[in-house]
Order: sequence, then structure tokens, then C-alpha cells
Amino acid sequence: MSANSRTAMLPGSFDPPTNGHIDIIERSACLYEKLYVVVADNVQKQCLFTPDERMEMLRQILQSHQNIEVVSYRGLVVDFAREHEVGVMIRGVRALVDFGYEFELAMTNKQLNPSLEVLFLPTSPKYFQLRSSAIKEMAAYGADISPMVPPLVVQMMRKRIKLLTL
Repeated sequence: MSANSRTAMLPGSFDPPTNGHIDIIERSACLYEKLYVVVADNVQKQCLFTPDERMEMLRQILQSHQNIEVVSYRGLVVDFAREHEVGVMIRGVRALVDFGYEFELAMTNKQLNPSLEVLFLPTSPKYFQLRSSAIKEMAAYGADISPMVPPLVVQMMRKRIKLLTL
């Protein structure tokens, strides 16, 4: 079975989805006939939102894109790629530190699935400093996160933070 070079995936935790994530997703969707946005279901990672909540947020935010499918996956992304005949995995990078980590991961994934190509897509300059972990921390202290995340995420974050502080 050969991987399809017209189908790509962009895996991540998306906890929560940021404007930087959406930018990379939308730019990637312009390059491929089909793009899977793969929400990581990693039981070892402490997330603010469940995989279903993250998928639902992304589905609502990206609903106008006909070639994007948001899915959740528990397991190795190389296995997802093999199962869905994905030829390209896209990874967004913000800085040299991201690139170093992503490059090592890409080489490991290439050993596990030699037919899977990895494309590094640099972030747009206006989203260079967005990190989900920092956004969660700012939201917990009541900062305005609306310039950093889509409006739906602002609403979901407010509800979740309120529940956590009761």
C-alpha cells in the first residue's frame, strides 16, 4: 500500500486550539485535497479538555473547510497515517527549539513508517509566541486571551476555568 501524497495530516493535542493552530491548519488545507486534523488522545498527558471537546471545538471552528476532517486517535500517528493512507504529516514550528524537537521526532517516525513524508510549516509571524500551555495559564489568572484563540475557545475556556476555581 502506497501512501497518498494528496492526503495529509496535522496531529497535535490542541488543548486548547489557538489561532496559531488554526492558521497552520488552514494553510495546510490549501495544499492538500484532504487534511486530517488528528487530536491526540494521550492518556499520559494532562489536558484541560477531553479529546471529544477538543474535536468539537475544532469541528465548529473549521466547519467551512470541506477538505478537513477532525478525528481523535489514541496511538502512534504513523499508524494513523498507514491506516488512512496519509502520505504527508505536517508539523508547525515556531522557533529553532521546535524545529530540533520536531526533526528528531520526524526521523523516528520515518523509521517507523518510511513512506510517510514530514513537512515543517513555519508559523505566521503574528502567532510566533502562542503556546497552549501559556494561554491556559493566562486564562487561569483572568487575562484576556481573545487575541490568541478563536471566540468559541474563549467561551469554553471561561466555562472550564470557572468550574476549576469553584
